[in-house]
Amino acid sequence: MAITDYIDDRPAEGVFRVNSAIFTDQAVFDAEIRAIFEGGWVFLGLSSQAEKPHDYFTTQIGRFAVMVQRNGQGELGAFINACPHKGARLAQLRQGNAPLHVCPYHSWSFDSSGRNKAIKSKHAGCYSAAFDQDDHGLARLPGFADYRGFLFGSLSADVPPLAEHLGEAAKLLDLVADQSEDGLELVPGQVTFTFAANWKMQLENCSDAYHFTSTHPSYIRVLERRQQAFSQDVVASVWENSDYWKDDATGIGGGSFSFANGHALNWGIFGVTPASPLFDRAGSLAQRHGEAKRDWMFNMRNLTIFPNMQIAENASSQLRIIRPLAANVTEIRTWCLAPKGESAAARRQRIKQYEDFFNPTGMATPDDTISYENCQMGHGGGPSRWLQGYARGMTASVAGGNRFGDLISLQPEQSVLANPQLCDETLYHSYYRAWANRMAKELEA
Repeated sequence: MAITDYIDDRPAEGVFRVNSAIFTDQAVFDAEIRAIFEGGWVFLGLSSQAEKPHDYFTTQIGRFAVMVQRNGQGELGAFINACPHKGARLAQLRQGNAPLHVCPYHSWSFDSSGRNKAIKSKHAGCYSAAFDQDDHGLARLPGFADYRGFLFGSLSADVPPLAEHLGEAAKLLDLVADQSEDGLELVPGQVTFTFAANWKMQLENCSDAYHFTSTHPSYIRVLERRQQAFSQDVVASVWENSDYWKDDATGIGGGSFSFANGHALNWGIFGVTPASPLFDRAGSLAQRHGEAKRDWMFNMRNLTIFPNMQIAENASSQLRIIRPLAANVTEIRTWCLAPKGESAAARRQRIKQYEDFFNPTGMATPDDTISYENCQMGHGGGPSRWLQGYARGMTASVAGGNRFGDLISLQPEQSVLANPQLCDETLYHSYYRAWANRMAKELEA
């Protein structure tokens, strides 16, 4: 199969289409696992999840169980979470603290640096000299890197440096990390759920402004009531006093930025209001980072770091990790993401607004997952067809950035400025161009 059987990308002709087979074909899914999830950088978690010596947390890269742990000297490492003896999963919990991990199958043990500490009854094992020459420690990930507390790993050593992979999108992670001088943390408690649809449905939906008014009308009414209550409390800022943030004749309310390697952001002008849990630190954030960057922290932002990480900041802040299980089954892990050291009142507001919108029992997530499953059923498994959901914004998309991104020195590959009704779909193009680049060789094979 050729990549052009799945992605029809003809920018000179104004055409970008995706074949429905990429959501249903098991052979495509298997190739994705190898080429995208096991062949490049993926997001693992936050360094604050393993904050103290001997702390660890577990996750997945493609088909492989992974453990990130901090050793006794405070150094982070990432390992295949499998005993080298018979391959049994070593750490059984999602997170914990253990200076020593003992395999539950045959009791081989390993310290928090991944070194083998003991082989049960080794003296009676009649092992060969060749066995003694082997390294019996845990297998380290070939790629492991930390960007400001965001941890990434790779099963392949043949990857670019993490800074190159993130590129300009790193500046959007800075908007999250800089909300506190003390760093980020996950509010205790996480949610894991699955939906019966392809993983790329979640990838797209985070960037999909077009569905919002159709899928979430009850939540929109809640937002309108809150905005009326807070409308008198907007602080003096670039948002109020500069032409940058004022609506102009086109009624610009936000837009999108597309980056190399599949990263994307859609955003909306929000304003510095008490509707955000950051409001009580608005002044200090402006002093540390300048008003423009502070105001960007208050804007609505949905960021995707391809292929598996999403940060949604609107009512609250959510971190998502996408894990494909099958062509039609996806697991999502979610957390409420917060700056360390925020006030008790701000934390209560953050959690309350998180529960309103993001929880599986909230007003948004159930709507979204049902839509994913409806799409999966609509895709079927029969004759493939070209989908038409990638065309909005084609004539509005321009190369490079714009005056809003200039405020934080952002230099994307493409950008769109829009009124709230445009709901750009061209930022999906960056996903599928990165997808195509990684998948071409696999599909041909």
